[in-house]
Amino acid sequence: MAVGDSETAGTMGQDDMRRAVVAEIPHLRRYARALLRDATAADDLVQDCLERSLSRLHLFRPGTRLRSWLFAVLHNLFISQARTAQRRRSDSMAEPPDTPVEAAQTVRIEARDMARALQILPAEQRAVVLLIGLEDLSYQEAADVLGVPIGTVMSRLSRGRERLRQLTDGVAQTQLRRVK
Repeated sequence: MAVGDSETAGTMGQDDMRRAVVAEIPHLRRYARALLRDATAADDLVQDCLERSLSRLHLFRPGTRLRSWLFAVLHNLFISQARTAQRRRSDSMAEPPDTPVEAAQTVRIEARDMARALQILPAEQRAVVLLIGLEDLSYQEAADVLGVPIGTVMSRLSRGRERLRQLTDGVAQTQLRRVK
């Protein structure tokens, strides 16, 4: 039973709901890893999301997509943790360390460049690009997950895609390299 795709939870029992939540874990992990670029931190975020969503499963509204609801829980936890981390340190968030990767294939190099370009995007644009481009959510579902109007999603997606295009086409290649 694929609650995350089209079926609603109106007629499902608690055990079925829990199984449906477990079936969404790969999608949650992929989104969390794309947001955080750290597998351990992403797994911790997914764990927190699962704990919160399973303890509050009674709050899930029948007639809505489980996947969207879980993404909203995960995204809200991500934002909350990011705010907490930012308050803890006095300086601005540091960029992830620039680790040299010797790719044997062009695809791997392009993937690395895209990951770097995604990290350059503002968090709001990155979240929309990932939800729509990677997780294949509709504009309305992304708006629900992020708690913003659909027009805001469309605007952020347009600006995010354009910025990614610039970054990956070499227009702003100097920004992809770490300046020491």
